[in-house]
Amino acid sequence: MTYCCGILVREGLVMIADTRTNAGLDNISTFRKLHIFENPGERIMAVATAGNLAISQSVLSTLSEGVENPETGELETLMNAPTMFKAAQRIGAAIRQISATEGKALQSEDINFDVSFLFGGQIMGGRMRLFMVYPAGNFIECTTDTPYLQIGEHKYGKPVLDRAISYDVDVYDALKIGLISMDSTMRSNLGVGMPIDVLVVRPDTGRADLNHRIEAGEPYFHDLRSRWSAALRAAHQNIPRPPYKGTTS
Repeated sequence: MTYCCGILVREGLVMIADTRTNAGLDNISTFRKLHIFENPGERIMAVATAGNLAISQSVLSTLSEGVENPETGELETLMNAPTMFKAAQRIGAAIRQISATEGKALQSEDINFDVSFLFGGQIMGGRMRLFMVYPAGNFIECTTDTPYLQIGEHKYGKPVLDRAISYDVDVYDALKIGLISMDSTMRSNLGVGMPIDVLVVRPDTGRADLNHRIEAGEPYFHDLRSRWSAALRAAHQNIPRPPYKGTTS
């Protein structure tokens, strides 16, 4: 289980990922799922992963070492991709390559080829972009109408984003809303847990504005959780009771 979300607003990109993985009720571990590829001033890209940990690690290693282009002989990596779109295509190609080499072996053990990625960032000269890449290697792009994407256990955090996120919100307000979305997910699913990795990137900087890990017990996140719970209780208490009357036969 995992939960990752990416939010792309006018003032920048926010990416948030939990770190919990498990292979059974008694085998819970912590692995980083938010990976940053950066050449300061030239490009910054981030990949958040969900699904089978071994598959996602294989894909990330392939993207770091490179896939040889059969026509040019060039080793294609995220760091030499000319555009964000081409970089997203390379993630898809890496997924398909791993599927071709390991898919049958996984299937023979009744293990699904389950992996998905959020990929966001900017290469200087192009605009900031955010993609979600599916297990088949195809992908969709975030839009201004719905300026967020999610992978993993997303259903509990989605209502918060639906109600509060718009393209014009401040980037650090987007981070706050994303953290509330994460807290809502953690409250309802024990497969999602601390620590939480967060990244904020402002346009045309080529670097991270914030790259931070939130550990269990951190004062701000603890306060955010408490305030959000209190706000929800106050909201439902302030809404009038339904006027409907029961009928008796």
